[in-house]
Amino acid sequence: MSQSEEFAAGRSAAEADAARLTPTGTQSARRLFQRRAFMATLNVVTFAGLVLAFSHVLAAGGWTLLDTLLLAAFCISTPWTILGFWNALIGLWLLHGPVDPRKAVFPYAGRAAEDAPITARVAVLMTVRNEDAARAIGRFRLMQDDLERSGAGAHFTYFVLSDTTRPDIAAAEEALFDAWRSQADGSVRLHYRRRTEATGYKAGNVRDFLDRWGDDYDLMVGLDADSFVGASSLLRMVRIVQANPMLGILQSLVVGMPSRSAFARIFQFGMRHGMRSYTMGAAWWAGDCGPYWGHNAVIRVAPFKAHCRLPVLAGDGALSGHILSHDQIEAVLMRRGGYEVRVLPEESESFEENPPHLTEFTRRDLRWCQGNMQYWRLFAMPGLKPMSRFQIAWAILMYLGAFAWVAFMLLAALKMFDTESFDQPFPAALGLGLFLTTFTMSLTPKLAGLLDVLLRRDERRRYGGGGKLLCGALLEFLFGVLLGPVVAFRVAIFMVGLTCGKTVTWEAQARDAERLSWRTAIAGLWPQFLFGLLLAATLWAFAPGALIWAAPVLIGLLSAVPFAVLTAEPAAGRWLARNGLCAIPEEAASDRAS
Repeated sequence: MSQSEEFAAGRSAAEADAARLTPTGTQSARRLFQRRAFMATLNVVTFAGLVLAFSHVLAAGGWTLLDTLLLAAFCISTPWTILGFWNALIGLWLLHGPVDPRKAVFPYAGRAAEDAPITARVAVLMTVRNEDAARAIGRFRLMQDDLERSGAGAHFTYFVLSDTTRPDIAAAEEALFDAWRSQADGSVRLHYRRRTEATGYKAGNVRDFLDRWGDDYDLMVGLDADSFVGASSLLRMVRIVQANPMLGILQSLVVGMPSRSAFARIFQFGMRHGMRSYTMGAAWWAGDCGPYWGHNAVIRVAPFKAHCRLPVLAGDGALSGHILSHDQIEAVLMRRGGYEVRVLPEESESFEENPPHLTEFTRRDLRWCQGNMQYWRLFAMPGLKPMSRFQIAWAILMYLGAFAWVAFMLLAALKMFDTESFDQPFPAALGLGLFLTTFTMSLTPKLAGLLDVLLRRDERRRYGGGGKLLCGALLEFLFGVLLGPVVAFRVAIFMVGLTCGKTVTWEAQARDAERLSWRTAIAGLWPQFLFGLLLAATLWAFAPGALIWAAPVLIGLLSAVPFAVLTAEPAAGRWLARNGLCAIPEEAASDRAS
């Protein structure tokens, strides 16, 4: 063989090896495909088993149109639960099994030395719109101070990107920023820009930055007004992206900040440990087609600018125009551009604030719902990876599943009037087993996360001890049972409204613990109460034995108003804090230090 032939053969072999790796060259594409096939098999087999069991329950009295609708609602609402179940179990196995998750799940991180110099030019962006200016800019200044103390501050430039429409808040933003810059001796690394027209919402705000300044930076860090990322965590992420030129987006695992609000406190306590195993399991098979959550991520500027411009959806309806939920679409466009999108599935100093009460929580959820429903028109975008299309479909199903769950409850109540199915005995044992199975599967991410903490002595201490952890978990379980039906019903009502042109507006999020009046709670939650009352009365009159099956849902709906008022009550938050309940590790650490 001649030298040229040997060179060509060697190059072909190298190209073939590269084709078997993900773009960063750190993971086998074939192995990822095998993991995805394995995950798909687990989900399909589980789904088929549950559907078969439910079909047997429905077939007891012969099939009717109502039975068919019930089965359809079950089929739409169940997949999200199944995937969460398997994500959590796989994640728990990775965290406590014989496999090193750093090598199996995020090997790209191993390329970055802990003391590697920062060479990239990094823009840190905080997008704001009618937010508490002192709170947002004050937190941003803390991030800058933290980075300056690290010794790497010279590589970072800070941008406050404002879409604020209220003149009083805009004036406060400008005054606070001018004071910041003055105290920094007029630093050229501090910038404030306010748009007069908020075209494209938050994604348009970032796009304006890219068009003006994007070519001057290698990386950017996206922050919301409620975000905070510690210097050590941010520098580690920057080093990882530096070390992997084909890594387009590196998303951190975001956790909630300590809160005085009882609602936010309990919610983020459950999310804190519940997301650990779930995210690890999801990252194991999603790999290079990971999620982007819109903030607390390090992004490679050039490919984001080149590949992630969002389309404007034609038409005049609620699902047209600029895309509200920009993040997942930007993630799939980055992957289409040939760059990996990864989530770093381990806790770090990456924080956000959660809504302080139920009405604010649902308001944020409805904005996400409308944005995700816009994805219907983006599913067929050319050039997307199959995994990316799955991501889009899954984002749609998150809210479609909630709608189907509410429809299932309504259809199940109507089933009592389906006299054609009363001629044969109901398979109660199978029905009860199916109910307990699906209910337990829905709790598995929280249970797996709780077990993960309990299995680690240091982690138990970080949460204030095993006893307080378990008490908090019990409280959070009751909280979740009450919250789930209320939110699902609100989403269902909103989705019906979307078909009639109802839409949401993008406004600032309330972030402070505040008392929620009974009048406000009733005004926002009377539909849930009325639906729960009608459902309970119907069951009491025609099928009292079914009340025990429906109890978790009925209790949540009927108690929606007092639940909202109580969990928003500042005194309730103070009581939880005083007793160390639902404390996240940062709060427990500050208590020990004080």
